[in-house]
This record gives sequence, C-alpha cells and structure tokens, in this order.
Amino acid sequence: MSVLITVILYFGVLLLLSRVAGKRGGNAAFFTGNRQAPWPLVAFGMIGASISGLTFIGVPGWVMTIDMTYLQMCLGFIVGYLVVAFVLLPLYYRYRLTSIYTYLKHRFGHVSYKTGSSFFILSKLLGAAAKFYVVCRILQMCLADSFSVPYVVIVLAALFLIWLYTRRSGIRALVWTDFLQTLCLMLALVIMLLKVMDMLDMNMEEAIRTVWNDSHSRIFEWEDFTSKQNFWKQFLSGIFIVIVMTGLDQDMMQKNLTCKNLRAAQKDMCSYGVLFVPVNFLFLALGVLLLLLYQKTGVPVPEKGDDLLSGMVLNGMMGNVCLVFFTIGVIASAFSSADSAMTALTTSFCIDILEKEEDEKTRKRVHLGVMVAFVLVTLVFNAIGSGSVMDLIYTLVSYTYGPLLGLFAFGMFTRRQPQEKYVPFIAIASPLICYMIDVVVLQWTGYQFGYELLMFNGLLTFVGLWGVSHRYSQKITGGTR
Repeated sequence: MSVLITVILYFGVLLLLSRVAGKRGGNAAFFTGNRQAPWPLVAFGMIGASISGLTFIGVPGWVMTIDMTYLQMCLGFIVGYLVVAFVLLPLYYRYRLTSIYTYLKHRFGHVSYKTGSSFFILSKLLGAAAKFYVVCRILQMCLADSFSVPYVVIVLAALFLIWLYTRRSGIRALVWTDFLQTLCLMLALVIMLLKVMDMLDMNMEEAIRTVWNDSHSRIFEWEDFTSKQNFWKQFLSGIFIVIVMTGLDQDMMQKNLTCKNLRAAQKDMCSYGVLFVPVNFLFLALGVLLLLLYQKTGVPVPEKGDDLLSGMVLNGMMGNVCLVFFTIGVIASAFSSADSAMTALTTSFCIDILEKEEDEKTRKRVHLGVMVAFVLVTLVFNAIGSGSVMDLIYTLVSYTYGPLLGLFAFGMFTRRQPQEKYVPFIAIASPLICYMIDVVVLQWTGYQFGYELLMFNGLLTFVGLWGVSHRYSQKITGGTR
C-alpha cells in the first residue's frame, strides 16, 4: 500500500508542477518553450531523459556479461556530445529551427526532408515504446503488493498521465518536470547504493576498494578485436550513437533548442555530457555490489541481467524503503523518456509531415494520436517479449538512425546535390544491405558486427547519395543552399 500511496503522491506533484510551469500554452510553448529555458535546468533534466528507465534497470545487470566495458562507450559519448555542441547546435541555432529535419529541406529539398523526418518518427516510436514496455513491466511488479493490476491498465494509465501534463504546453512543461524526475532518479540510485553497502557491512571506502578489485570491474578490452566489447568499437560507436541519438534526434535536441541562445545550449550539452560517465559508473558499481549481495545471501543470481536489481528489490530483501525509492526511480526514468518522446513525435509530425506549425487544433489531435500509437506499439512489444532490451534498442538505432547520419553528413560535408527521387530508396536500402552483410559475414567468418553497424549504415547511405548526386555550382554556407 505504501508503494501505491507514493505513486499517487508522485503523480500529484508532477501534474501540479506541469500545471504551474505550463500556464502559458500554445504552439510556441509546446514546440520551443518560447526559447526561455535556463540552461542549468535543461542540462540536469537531460540526464534523466538520456538515462531512461532501461539504464536504471538494465545497466547494473550488464556487469554479469560484459563487466564495466560499457564505460568505453560512455567515454565515446563525451566526444559525441562535443561534436553535437560545436558542430550541430550552431547549425540549428543559426536557422532558428523548431524541427531539426527542416535543415534537410534547406539543403536538399522536400523529398529528403520527408525521408529524414519519417525515419526519425519510426525510430523514436519503436525505441521509446521498447523502453516503456520494460519499465511498465517493472512497475506492474512494484504494485503487486497493493493490487493485481493488468499490464494494459498500467500502460494506459501511465500514457494518459503523460498526455495530460504535456498536452497544453509540451516542451515548456517538460523542462521542469524532467528536472523533478531526474532528481528523483538520482536520489533513488543513491539510496539503493547505500542500502546495498549497509547489507554488505561496508563503508564508502570499503565499497570503492571492493568494486575496484572485483573481477567484474574490467573496463577496457584491447586485445580481442572480434569482440563487441573491443575498446575502439565501443568508443567509436559511442561517439556516433550520441551524434544520432542526440544530435540528429528531435526528441533530445528539442530541449536544447529551448535555451535562450547558442552559448547557453552549448553549456547545457557539455555539462550533462561530462556527467554521463560518473552516473553510469555508479549504476555499474551498484551491479557489482549486487552480485556480491546475491552471493552473501545465497539467493540465486537471475539469468537475465535486466532482473539483477529488480529481483533483489521486488523480493523484499532490501526492505520497504528501497522498494518505494525503486518504484519512484522506475516511474521517473520512464516518464522522463516517454513524455519527451511523445512531445518530439508530435512536433515532428505536425511540422515535418503535415507542415502545420501554427495550427493548434491539429497539434492537439496529433498529440492524442501519438499517445494511441504509443499504446499499441508498447502492447505489441509485450506480446512479442524480448531479451536484453537495451541491446535491442541500440541495434534498432544502428539500422534506423544510420540513414539520418548519412543524410546529415552528406549535407554538411559535401558540395553535392543528390537527385531527390532516389533518396528514399537509398535510405531504405542501406539498412537492408547492412542486415544482409551482417548475416553473411557472421556465417562465413564468425565475426558479428556490434554497434559499429551504425557507422557502416551511415557510410552506405553517404556513398549511395554520392552515386546519384552532382556537384552543386553555387556556394553552400553552413550546409544550406
């Protein structure tokens, strides 16, 4: 019952905050937050949005199979955030873009514009729904001590609440609600770390020493190039994953574009980019300590890494306080990811597909439609099921964001103009060719592509565009004609 009361109170605070923050609604507030958001507020909120519920649940479990090698990718993230801050953000602010895919219309034309935004909508809907599917499953288990709530009810109730507090002022309200949700998520992480240390009879110094000396604390993999965890694969993949999942993602960039000016947005990007490594280190350290706790208590270690943290909390071994904070962390991480995804999908569909930026009635209808689509895709994931959903999401990103990477790179770093009628076919063919090559190479050599598939996918798109392009005769400034 305490969990249910906590959930109700949390939702109440969330709705109240969104109501206060979003008093002045309208499309300008929904799409850009009137470009008045303080950059420290955006930066802190972005931590929660970037981490998502899957980091909260899944990353501690990754130590079971890949130790702490995920930090290699996190180091690449830092470089990726610098690229976004000093290459992409200046471009977006120069043209005061609301949807970042409008750049493709300026640079190439209408067909490329529609192609890029369509790939984003598909990618974001699948990725965000996959994350939401897992978190709703965990939330259902958290509420099991109070009521036996069907999964579909959890999904409908959660998405209805998100729709309720984003429908009026969208991104303007999210800047403030994400701050609250990130604060709750970080608090939950610290509380659980302290609890596990207490159960292991360790102080802070002993816990640090134990994690450092544990066999699962391995961070770098230099020797085995065929491994997915090879440093250069992970590091380079981390750079490009940030470029596409942040810099070429309307969801993440929409919040940065609410800042007053470019300098503020760059401060925001660099600040939360640097914080990404220590935050993920804490999640991985929690995973190492949890493995020791399983060993100490004699409880069998779960087969799936995604169940490492939730299994220990939900069986009651960590006490009611941890259960309450775990529930808060799950809700905060789920909502900070899903609410911004719904807002970004609404923005992209209204501006890029329908081209009705000023029509408030259309925006409200699209927002409701996005909620319905979110429900349907989440329920499909539930029917299918999956293993490690974080790995699934990064794989989806490799296939669906690759064409976006190729389109933007071709526009920014060449002076050529593709024949637009071929652009959609190239964007579709590149992921399919990548998949076939991955299958053939695995069968013939035993080598399996990892997240570097994203770079290969983008390169194929780039080469395809080059093959159907001609040199543009006039000078191109900043990537536009």
